[in-house]
Amino acid sequence: PVWCALFIPWFNLSFFHQCSIFVLMQILSYNAHKWPRPPACLPHDRLNDPPNGSLVAVAGLVLVRQRPGTAKGVIFLTLEDETGVSNIVVWKKTYEKFRRAVVSGRLLRVTGRIQRQESVVHVVAEIVEDISPMLDLLLDPTFDPAAP
Repeated sequence: PVWCALFIPWFNLSFFHQCSIFVLMQILSYNAHKWPRPPACLPHDRLNDPPNGSLVAVAGLVLVRQRPGTAKGVIFLTLEDETGVSNIVVWKKTYEKFRRAVVSGRLLRVTGRIQRQESVVHVVAEIVEDISPMLDLLLDPTFDPAAP
C-alpha cells in the first residue's frame, strides 16, 4: 500500500470507502516518525508518535470542560474520538480569542503543540475551531462521508 500514499490526490475518495480501514491506517502509519500534520487530524491513539513540541491537530467530541479556580484562567478540555481521549490545555489568552468555541462547541478541532511529561500527553491549544455543525450531517440519510 506504500504506492497508494504517493497517489492519494488522484484517487477518488470512494476508493477509500471501498478499501478496508486496515489498509487506510497502514497508509497513514507508513513511517512511525511521520504523522498527519495540520490541517489533517491526528487520531488520539497516535498522540505518542510526534515528538514533544510538535504541531498537531486533533478533533473530537467534548467530554469535559474544567476551569479550576486555582488554575489562573487555564481551561482543561477532554476530547474523545473513536480511538481514545486527548487532554487539551487552553491558556487564558487562547481562551479569550476562541471563547465561543471553547464554551459552546460540542465537536472541536484543536491545533496546538504536544506537551509530554512522562506518560501524560497534552495538546496545548493555539487554535480552537467549533466544527459542531458537522454532527448534523450524520442525521442526513443522503450523507456519504466518502463522497468528494
